[in-house]
Amino acid sequence: MKEEDLKELKPASPTGFALPPIPKGKKAVWVGDTLKLVDDTEEVIDNRPITERVKTFEDACNILGENHPCVIAYNAFEHDVMAAVDAKEIADVAAYLKLRIIAAALNEGWKPEFTENEYRWYPWFYLYTQEEIDEMTEERKKEISLLLWGGYANYGSFCGLGSAHSRNAFSNANANFGSRLAVKSEELAKYFGRQFIEIWADYCFKPKDIDNNAE
Repeated sequence: MKEEDLKELKPASPTGFALPPIPKGKKAVWVGDTLKLVDDTEEVIDNRPITERVKTFEDACNILGENHPCVIAYNAFEHDVMAAVDAKEIADVAAYLKLRIIAAALNEGWKPEFTENEYRWYPWFYLYTQEEIDEMTEERKKEISLLLWGGYANYGSFCGLGSAHSRNAFSNANANFGSRLAVKSEELAKYFGRQFIEIWADYCFKPKDIDNNAE
């Protein structure tokens, strides 16, 4: 049953639909946009590309599961540290722990081994001035997932961050972000940087505060 077929069904509640009776021993699960009946004990495998399954930090946590070491570390940090410290003061640490989880999910089990001829890929960012931003087309801003900060709407922004492309590291010659944040392909690195640019900004940069009353 396709998701669009459900439009013909009468909603059982504001958030759900009245589905046909489900046979005993079966359950209905979504696989992509298709509602599928499977055995109640059958594990459903989502074969979509990882970039379609990991759109948010929460998606990455769900894929790894609560028992993954990276997820355990973040949850402990959130419970013990973030509850006791000003979030702004540790935003970079929280962002790093989130990026570790996202990288692990995107890599689907791949880990760098630092062997001969091994390449590891990272997002690569540019800092843009206000003048450079003003000269950009809207298409270019979307292409690099431009993130603005440092001002208010009526004053503009002092700078912006764009994920322009990726960079690789051969063997142990480069460790810009560390092996925990490396991904296994160039395309994944581009996606990692653009889809999660706000988390990268918290990790790599500290936006300058601007006095709203400044002239």
